[in-house]
Amino acid sequence: MAHRHDVYKYGRFIEHEFKFVGKFGAKGEKRAEKKKATPEQVKKQNQYNREKKILRKIRCNFKPGDLWLTMKFPKGIRMPVKEIKGVRKSFFDTVRNKYKKRGQILKFVYRIEVGERGGIHFHILMNRLDGTPGTAEIVSEVWNKLTDGHVNYEPVYEKDYFKDLANYIVKEPTEEITGQLTLFGEEEETKIFIKYDCSRNLEMPEKKTHKYKRRTVRKLIENGPKPQPGYYIDRDSIRHGKNPYTGMSYYYYTEIRLERDAGEIRRECEDLCGQSVYTPLRP
Repeated sequence: MAHRHDVYKYGRFIEHEFKFVGKFGAKGEKRAEKKKATPEQVKKQNQYNREKKILRKIRCNFKPGDLWLTMKFPKGIRMPVKEIKGVRKSFFDTVRNKYKKRGQILKFVYRIEVGERGGIHFHILMNRLDGTPGTAEIVSEVWNKLTDGHVNYEPVYEKDYFKDLANYIVKEPTEEITGQLTLFGEEEETKIFIKYDCSRNLEMPEKKTHKYKRRTVRKLIENGPKPQPGYYIDRDSIRHGKNPYTGMSYYYYTEIRLERDAGEIRRECEDLCGQSVYTPLRP
C-alpha cells in the first residue's frame, strides 16, 4: 500500500497531508477495518473539507488590506429569490466593469445570508481597488443605487492567517435562521443562503504528491513535524488520527514562512538585549 504525502505550496504557506496505513506506518501494520460513517461524522468531515478549500482560496487570492463588506437591504425589505439573484448579478457586473475600466481584475468570495428576523444581507470578501475612488466608495454607490441599502466595510488582517474568516464564510446556518428560509420558497431556491460562491478567476494551489517509506511516518508521529529553513509550524494546523470509514491514518500540518530571516531576528535580539543569542528562536 503506497504511503502518500501531498504538498500544497503557495504564498507564505506549505500544507502537508500525509495518508498512510496503521498508527505509525510501521512494518506489519495493516489498514484498520472500514466502518460505515455516521451522518454526524460525514457532516463533520464535509465541513472540514469546505473550510480547508475556502481557506486555500482566500490565502491564494487575497491579502491584508482587502475588504470584508456587509451589504444590507433597507429594513423590512423582503423579496423572492429570483429578484435577489437579479440584484446580485447587476451588482457584480457593474463593479467588475468599474474595475476593468481602471485596468484591474475583480476577485471576490461572497455569501448571501438571512438574519434571525428575516433581513437579507450580502457578505463579500473583495480585493481592494487601487486609486480613487476606492473599493468602498464604488461598492457603496452601486449598492445604494440598486437597493437603497447601506454598506459596512472593514479591511481584513492576517493575524490568524484568515482562518476565522474562512470558517465564517462556510459556517452552517443556525436552526433559527434555517426556519427563516421557508419565507423565501422551496428548498432548492433557498440554497443561495446556505452556500458560498466566488468569482471564477480565483487561483488554487497545485498539489504535488510524493511516496515515501514507513519510517518517515513513524518519525513524524513520534517527533512531530520540523519546519524548513525560514518557516515555522502553525501548531493550530496540526491534525492527526484515523479515518473510521477509510481505515487510513492521516497527519496534516501547515508551515508558514517567516517575514524575516532567522539571522535578522537574531541580530535584532542581540542589539536589544546586549548579548549574543546562540539558540535558534522559535515564533
